[in-house]
Amino acid sequence: MSGIGAPREERLVRRVRAGDDAAFREIADAYRGQLHVHCYRILGSAQDAEDLVQETLLGAWRGIERFEGRSTLRSWLYRIATNLCLNALRARGRRLPEMPPPPEQPPDPPPPTGEREAIWLEPYPDSMDEGVLDPTQDPEVRYEQREALGLAFVTALQHLPPRQRAVLVLRDVLGFRAREAAEMLDATEASVNGALQRARATVESELPDAGRESAPLPDSAAERAVVGRFASAFESGDIEGVVELLTQDASLTMPPEPLEYRGPEAITAFLSTVPAGGALDRFRLIPVRANGQPAFGCYLRDPRAPVARAYGLMVLTLSGNRVTAMTGFPDTGVFPLFGLPRTIRDDEG
Repeated sequence: MSGIGAPREERLVRRVRAGDDAAFREIADAYRGQLHVHCYRILGSAQDAEDLVQETLLGAWRGIERFEGRSTLRSWLYRIATNLCLNALRARGRRLPEMPPPPEQPPDPPPPTGEREAIWLEPYPDSMDEGVLDPTQDPEVRYEQREALGLAFVTALQHLPPRQRAVLVLRDVLGFRAREAAEMLDATEASVNGALQRARATVESELPDAGRESAPLPDSAAERAVVGRFASAFESGDIEGVVELLTQDASLTMPPEPLEYRGPEAITAFLSTVPAGGALDRFRLIPVRANGQPAFGCYLRDPRAPVARAYGLMVLTLSGNRVTAMTGFPDTGVFPLFGLPRTIRDDEG
């Protein structure tokens, strides 16, 4: 849902000011999904986004008398949400949240091919963005809404200072004009335009050279074929088969760990030593979708019981019939967002 038309919006606001709870629920239902995606882009966390959306709607309910109608209701809500996100990022600082311990302590990793800035990032379930991506006809918008939830783009956003992050999302993703973004951020148009140029340059440098246009269509036969071959090789412990599906410049990363493994040789060394000590056949992979990309809930078989325990979530980036990136997320706290249980029955082990 893209929002509420102006005449209906005015009626709903009048009803809310008169104390009509049902009218506010109608507003909340129309914008909740859009605001959740927006907060996720800025925060990099679907779980934190949920909290900030609740704060946004609570703030809107309490402050509806301050909405004077000089901007659209959509702009007003995005202003509240954006500033709450910036406050949360300031409070978070550079501290990275602690993650729950893995089912088993993994061995020390092999030397990486490189290290990147440590960032906090969670995957975003495709089921949460259905029907809420915010369409716009503004010709200045440079990123299609669904592409702007792709893992590469959201990762690049997390490398930006918070204010630049907010400006880029407001301007290039949501299509707000410079004047509107400046009002939302209590800034000047000149400072917003300057922040936008710096943010664009950083994001362009962070994004991979190959665009997502080379990826097979979501849920297409071509995508299913690659993902099926990958899962079969992984679950059977066929590391060579997994690596055969990788491009020569493929990468393996595990936010918030700064380590990066690039190329088949480095990824082979990692897969042969770290996950379950290299015994990939101990894993069960449950297919899901995250950030518009194929993904798996990864479970590690318990050698002492017929169960497999949540280990982490893995997102694949595809190009044609190859895998260009494997991104592992060790935080199993996101499993409920994907409808995944903490343990699954495993009668094969």
